Amino acid sequence: MAKESVKVRELKRQKMVAKYATKRAELKSKGDYLALDKLPKNASPVRLHNRCKLTGRPKGYMRKFGVCRNVFRELASTGKIPGITKASW
Repeated sequence: MAKESVKVRELKRQKMVAKYATKRAELKSKGDYLALDKLPKNASPVRLHNRCKLTGRPKGYMRKFGVCRNVFRELASTGKIPGITKASW
């Protein structure tokens, strides 16, 4: 489980990216890279990292479900994700 500070930092980055998205797009289309350089570092969407919504784990993330593989397996086994069943043949 990730530290709470790491989860909060990632949320803060997501908010900042959303806040500056239109301004970044406008500056990029103009080609004004000096003004783009003056924006905060965390306003860049490249700095975002996908994390599990429940545990905050950064690795093994499944985009379709928004959770890491460990949590996905638990939820699928208990039947909390509709349409997912364990394979058996």
